[in-house]
Amino acid sequence: VQVVESGGGLVQPGGSLRLSCAASGFTFSRYPMSWYRQAPGKERELVARISSAGGSTNYADSVKGRFTISRDNAKNTVYLQMNSLKPEDTAVYYCKAPVGYLDYWGQGTQVTVSS
Repeated sequence: VQVVESGGGLVQPGGSLRLSCAASGFTFSRYPMSWYRQAPGKERELVARISSAGGSTNYADSVKGRFTISRDNAKNTVYLQMNSLKPEDTAVYYCKAPVGYLDYWGQGTQVTVSS
């Protein structure tokens, strides 16, 4: 199992980014996927979750209305569209694939929101 995040970078407050998570090594369409983030000195927190078919999504209160999680099961990829970014969104963003009894994490992608 492998998950690889991409799309992070430096963006000004109010800007947008789209993160991607490419997954392999398992039947992607069978499993829900999640995005987490971890800011310096803080615990890793759940940002958004999407069901296996994409019909159900959940968001942290802090990102509701600004972030959108989606997936393309034909491409084995999950996305996180981030709009109206704030400095407090600065963190390393991770993709998680719960497969069987294990959780698989990517290496993370840094998102920095600063002017």
